[in-house]
Amino acid sequence: MKPPLNWKARGGLVAAALAFLAFTALWFLTLPPPLPSYAMTRERWQPSEAWLYDRNGALIDSIRVNFEARRLAWTPLDQIATVVRTTLVAAEDKRFEDHQGVDWLAVFGSLRDRSEGRRARGASTLSMQVAAFLAPDLAAPGARGWRDKARQMRAAMVLEDHWSKDEILEAYLNLAGYRGEAQGIGAAALSLFGKTPDALGRIDALLLTALLPDPRAGPQELARRACALGQPADCPALRAGASEMLGPTRQLALDPGLAPHLSQKLLTAPGMKVKTTLDARTQRIAITALTRQLRGLGSDRARDGAVVVVDNESGDVLAYVGGVGGASTAAQVDGAGSYRQAGSTLKPFLYAQAIDRGYLTPASILDDSPVQLDTASGLYVPQNYDRDFKGPVSVRSALAGSLNVPAVRTLVLTGVDAFRDRLWDAGYRGLTEDGQYYGFSLALGSAEVTLIEQAGAYRALARGGRWSPLRIRDDDKRAAPRGVFGPQASWIVADMLADPDARARAFGLDSALRLPFWAAVKTGTSKAMRDNWCVGFSDRYTVAVWIGNLEGDSMHAVSGTSGAAPVWRDVMRALHIDHPGRAPRAPAEIERRQIAFADGIEPPRTEYFIAGTGQAVIGAAPPAARRPRITSPVAGSVYAIDPDIPLERQRMAVLVAGELVGHRLTLDRRDLGPADKKPLVLAGPGAHRLMLHDAGGKVVDSLIFTVR
Repeated sequence: MKPPLNWKARGGLVAAALAFLAFTALWFLTLPPPLPSYAMTRERWQPSEAWLYDRNGALIDSIRVNFEARRLAWTPLDQIATVVRTTLVAAEDKRFEDHQGVDWLAVFGSLRDRSEGRRARGASTLSMQVAAFLAPDLAAPGARGWRDKARQMRAAMVLEDHWSKDEILEAYLNLAGYRGEAQGIGAAALSLFGKTPDALGRIDALLLTALLPDPRAGPQELARRACALGQPADCPALRAGASEMLGPTRQLALDPGLAPHLSQKLLTAPGMKVKTTLDARTQRIAITALTRQLRGLGSDRARDGAVVVVDNESGDVLAYVGGVGGASTAAQVDGAGSYRQAGSTLKPFLYAQAIDRGYLTPASILDDSPVQLDTASGLYVPQNYDRDFKGPVSVRSALAGSLNVPAVRTLVLTGVDAFRDRLWDAGYRGLTEDGQYYGFSLALGSAEVTLIEQAGAYRALARGGRWSPLRIRDDDKRAAPRGVFGPQASWIVADMLADPDARARAFGLDSALRLPFWAAVKTGTSKAMRDNWCVGFSDRYTVAVWIGNLEGDSMHAVSGTSGAAPVWRDVMRALHIDHPGRAPRAPAEIERRQIAFADGIEPPRTEYFIAGTGQAVIGAAPPAARRPRITSPVAGSVYAIDPDIPLERQRMAVLVAGELVGHRLTLDRRDLGPADKKPLVLAGPGAHRLMLHDAGGKVVDSLIFTVR
């Protein structure tokens, strides 16, 4: 039988048990949180930015997608300047390479300073700080007690067991917060110095390291800290550098900002890197030309503009400028993708359709005279831009001079629905209603289109009437082109648009539309001067320009040749500086003829026709060949009697066109006499039927009008 333990032995066992319990409790109290591996940390890293690149891999724009903090891509250690690494280690953790996560010499020195009443020096190592970055509860506000420090120390030791020193240093440089929202060496280098991390120098490294203890420090305090880290000879440069890096005029030199509107459209998630078909040089050319023109016009005339440049062969968009800011009051709106009224820019497709169907040739005569068309919503009375009428004109002159009435007469010939469908096939996807919705004003561009749609449709004309979707991302598929217009009609329309003599009457011989090489071009202005377009192509490029005010207010004293055309001209000339545009070769089944016009309507000239449609002499149809019809009043019109004007002075003239020999007029079955006498009638309130009878008494035209 063993003797009982004495009180000393018992006391020793109790003390050992208590020590074990205390150690166990301390162990669990200071247990560090689980930490991710280096690979997992890299995998979890999510930049706040997304990047847009041109066709050659050059950065053209970036956009902030995540707004919690500004982070760029993770920067590997070998892409960070060596001077940054050495400066950081020397200032923050000079025994970094020797300790295992905790610098015990620094810890004991800090305890000594506290016991002596002196200001304690920091003992936190880079490993401890990285552990706090990885486990945010270790660095939570108020986490300054001994238990928190002990947990952080243990976490740092665990980190050192699984991570290499280079991995820890790399993580610190990427996870540390520098200034404002900038997190990581990539964002700090870009936002503070406009450099990449591998381009940072000694002064930059000193300033960045001095910024870490207090990212909110002002220029003077920052320069003082940096001077303490460096040499006395560095101080003047450090003071100047601190003022510059924290000053209001610093710029992000590596973020060109060349395509902000396209960035908003394509970059939708953090970390995205999108390679586009854009060409940085072409983008800069377009931006420069547009900026110069808007400054010249002045904000009181036009504030906004957009430019699209397309490679004809590939369909690649080489420039996409949605706006250039400046005096714009809607700078965030994408002018290249916004729907605006097309104006006269749809006329080439109307004439292409009419020529394609054999209804017209470039030499056909159209009547540019007043016309009133009856529609469901009332009378439609088109007017030319200059409020003047030219009489009989050829199709070539009508298109080149952008005459409105001949275009409307052509639409009556082709049909509104058929024209609307052809525009849809040419890529104008904003035309979602049927033709009757747009009516006859579709010939004059009442429909809304985008600049990118304009570029795609005009490219189709440049490629012989074959349309295919444009490419804007490098990985966009190339779709097989489909025929929208015949190659002959497309070539003829392009030839008319490139004819400086044909448009001389409307634009002069030396307008902004004339280039020293072959190019086809069309301008357009929408209702109330809200939109100004200039779209055209050479054998290699299509350039589309829009000028206006994105908020929809009218421009002042801006026409087709003074608004968008100068931008189009400057871009075209820059693109062809080494390779002037060449006229495209005529396709098969195009015949060339010398023609003359009867009655001197237009001077003789060489003209082109689809084979089988050519004529040597062109003339307007004589009156005898025209169907007799009533031209005034117009069917459905409503007239009001003015009580303040004597009735005898309110008689209405009845006008009739065509060969009228033997024809008579009746109003409500009352004979008005011969149709060619232009009778004046006085009709009372109510609905009235006016009829035109031939020599045999047959009704050849009839209409109803109303008097109130």
